Amino acid sequence: MSTTLTVNGASATLDLPADTPLLWALRDGLHLTGTKYGCGVAACGACTVMVDGVAVRSCQTALGDVAGASVTTIEGLGTPEALHAVQAAWIDHQVAQCGYCQSGQIMQAAGLLAANPNPTPADIDAAMDGNLCRCGAYPRIRAAVLDAANRLREV
Repeated sequence: MSTTLTVNGASATLDLPADTPLLWALRDGLHLTGTKYGCGVAACGACTVMVDGVAVRSCQTALGDVAGASVTTIEGLGTPEALHAVQAAWIDHQVAQCGYCQSGQIMQAAGLLAANPNPTPADIDAAMDGNLCRCGAYPRIRAAVLDAANRLREV
């Protein structure tokens, strides 16, 4: 079965079963490996991408359910020359340690800021709950999201 969607601004047609998890369609079908497999049950957040501007767990989202949608992965959020505000704040706050959860964390944070450009620390904690970091970088994650919110308001 053929499914067409927009990924990182470009049209993509995948010849995969409609029930293929979006995670594997991105990683294996389009070779976009920035989205990570963590748990496979939408509990860890490592696979978070944005679908039509909303953060979703790609391991539990069927390819057929996003036909015609716009999907943004970590590869499409910013560029090395023009980082997204969340990516720039992540660097400045030295959030990454092992780095495995970072693409999902960043995508979840970008989704939060798209929906709520002026989050409180409690809003950030609630939105980021479920995106697990084995390194325990949660205070730096919160600081980076607050910083990114400020950067986006300045634009």
